[in-house]
Amino acid sequence: MSDLAPRTGGAAAQTDGDNRYKAVQQKLKTLGTAMDLAGNELETLLGGMRMNAQRAEGLAVDMANAELDRKFIEMTNQVAVALGGAAVEVQKLHETAQEVSGLAHDARRTHARLYEGLDTIRSGRSERTPKPGFFAR
Repeated sequence: MSDLAPRTGGAAAQTDGDNRYKAVQQKLKTLGTAMDLAGNELETLLGGMRMNAQRAEGLAVDMANAELDRKFIEMTNQVAVALGGAAVEVQKLHETAQEVSGLAHDARRTHARLYEGLDTIRSGRSERTPKPGFFAR
């Protein structure tokens, strides 16, 4: 049996319309952290799937050596092949999670580099800042 259980209460970034500097930074941080965690869980899942595929393959060999009914050997082989194929797809998903995590962290650093100074200036003054687009008229 598997010890995998669905997780609840994950760290999902809110999708509100708050585009202030600190809010965007927090959303990018949350996304990067969530993808890091997902990558770690996928890596664990991948290892388990590969191990189970190998165990199923070994079991099929043992069943063949014990001269069990051929249909059970074939079904066990099919399980091994299916687990191996699923592991390949989980590997792709893991690589994608790592890539998205890296991009989220890069985006956060770039956003900070571009807008942190402006946020510091805007946050430090008592006057209200005009809405975006005000000066474009």
